[in-house]
Amino acid sequence: MQFGIFSVGDVTPDPTNGRVPSEHERITAMITLALKAEEVGLDVFAGGEHHNPPFVPSSPTTMLGYIGARTSRLILSTATTLITTNDPVKIAEDYAMLQHLTGGRVDLMLGRGNTAPVYPWFGQDIRMGIPLAIENYALLRRLWREDVVDWDGRFRTPLQGFTSTPRPLDGVPPFVWHGSIRSPEIAEQAAYYGDGFFANHIFWPKEHFERLISFYRRRFEHYGHGAADQAIVGLGGQVFMRRDSQDAVNEFRPYFDKAPVYGHGPSLEEFTAETPLTIGSPQQVIEKTLTFRETFGDYQRQLFLVDHAGLPLKTVLEQLDLLGEIVPVLRKELDALRPAHVPDAPTHASLVARSNELEGSTR
Repeated sequence: MQFGIFSVGDVTPDPTNGRVPSEHERITAMITLALKAEEVGLDVFAGGEHHNPPFVPSSPTTMLGYIGARTSRLILSTATTLITTNDPVKIAEDYAMLQHLTGGRVDLMLGRGNTAPVYPWFGQDIRMGIPLAIENYALLRRLWREDVVDWDGRFRTPLQGFTSTPRPLDGVPPFVWHGSIRSPEIAEQAAYYGDGFFANHIFWPKEHFERLISFYRRRFEHYGHGAADQAIVGLGGQVFMRRDSQDAVNEFRPYFDKAPVYGHGPSLEEFTAETPLTIGSPQQVIEKTLTFRETFGDYQRQLFLVDHAGLPLKTVLEQLDLLGEIVPVLRKELDALRPAHVPDAPTHASLVARSNELEGSTR
C-alpha cells in the first residue's frame, strides 16, 4: 500500500488574514512539502498540471526533477498530466528522461483536467476531449514500447520511422494511472490496457466513485488482466487534523467556508458527512480512511490533499507530521486485510521484475 500527498498548486488567499502568497512562495512551498513527505515516511508526492491562474504547476517535470534530485526514496507522480493537450511525443520523452534522472521513481496520472479554456490555448477542441485522451494515449504507449513508430492518427501530424529518446529506463515505461472524476470512458481505457485507475474521491459522495471503480474492476477482469479485485486502484482524500477534534473543526472552518472549490455551499458538517473530507483527530482520520476499503475493496494507493484553501505552510507541515504518525497504522491495518492474491502498488522494480519474468517465459 502506498500513501502520499497530492497538490494542485493553487494560490489562494488565507481567509483569516487576507494574505495571498506569491507564486514563488507557492512553488517553493510545494517543494518543501515533498521533502517533508519523504522525511515523515510517506511514499508518494504528486503534483498537478495547470496553465492558468491561480495555479502555479505548469511544468510538472521541472518540479519533479528538482524534487527527485533532493530525495532518495519518494515516488514522484503527476496528479494530472494533460493527455488531451500535451503532445504524446513530448510526454514520452519528458517522463522517460525523468525516469533516468530519478532511478525509476516516477509514474503518471493521466487526465483531461478541469479547465475548459486549456483546449484552445493548446490548439484543441474541448468537444474532442475523450477522443483525444484515447488516441493520444494509444500513441504514447507505442512510443514507449516500440523502438521505431509509424503513426497516422486524427489529431496530430503523422510519424514515420520515429524513435523517442531516451528510451524508458530498463526498457520499462513509467506506470500509468488514468484519473477521472466522472467519465466511464476513461475507466474503460484504464481497464483495457491493464493500467491503474485513480478516483479523485474528494468532492463527491462515495457512491459516485463506487460506481466508477466497480465498472473499472469488471472491465479489468473482462480484458483478462486478472480478477476484478486484482485491479490497480488509487484514491484521493482530504484531511485536516488536530489532537482535539473540536480544535480541528474550529481552525479549519474559515478555510472551508471561503475556499473557492467548495466554499459558499454545503456546511462543513454536511460536506464531511457526504464526502471523504475528514476534519478531526488523528484517530478519526484513521477510522474514516479505513472505511474506504469497505466501499471500494482493496486498493493500492491513497493520496491526501492537505495544502489547499489558503492554509499557511506552517499548518500544512504540521498536517504532514500527523500523517507521518497515522500512516504506519493505516498501512498495517490495510496490509493485514488485503488477500495474498491482490497485488501491491506497482513500482519500477516490480515492473522490471515482471518484464523479466514474462521475457523468460517466452524463451
